[in-house]
Amino acid sequence: MPVLPSTVLLTILLCIGLFFFIRASTKDRIQVAQWVTDLPQPSLLEQLQQYFTQRAYRITEVNAEKNLVTFEGLVRPSVFLAIFLTLLAAVGWLSLALILAVLKPELSGLLPWMATLSPLAGLFYWKKSARPEQLVLQVETVVDENNALQNLVIVTGHRDELSEMQRSLPLKPVKAEVSPV
Repeated sequence: MPVLPSTVLLTILLCIGLFFFIRASTKDRIQVAQWVTDLPQPSLLEQLQQYFTQRAYRITEVNAEKNLVTFEGLVRPSVFLAIFLTLLAAVGWLSLALILAVLKPELSGLLPWMATLSPLAGLFYWKKSARPEQLVLQVETVVDENNALQNLVIVTGHRDELSEMQRSLPLKPVKAEVSPV
């Protein structure tokens, strides 16, 4: 039976990949985004403050010298992702149980119970994903290629939060080189 060893090997590799996928679901994905806007700075700062307040962030630090404001909020885990990871783990456990049942038929009645461990994947994600998250905001006045004054918004934070911020606020990604005033 030459198919069995290759099936066992592939199942083991898939289980290893699933383990690392579940572990990676909790990692930080911090990025830096730069946007420009024509909004006047007081209006922009008011919109940014309102946006962060609505998203349950609070100011934790203000550095006037570097013109930086640090916000902190609690990341809420995704119910969908917790359920998805649990289902993936159940499929992985059942696949491994099927392979082990073929190899050791006397254990075939006990092996499907391995799938009862799958909620641990969702629980792992849920516990590790609920953590404080920081966003660092910097607003500068810059001159664009047409010598017009614009506000440059630089935010360092989680990539999902940055994409939501770009959807919610009137910000345009930086395309050309801008220089500080």
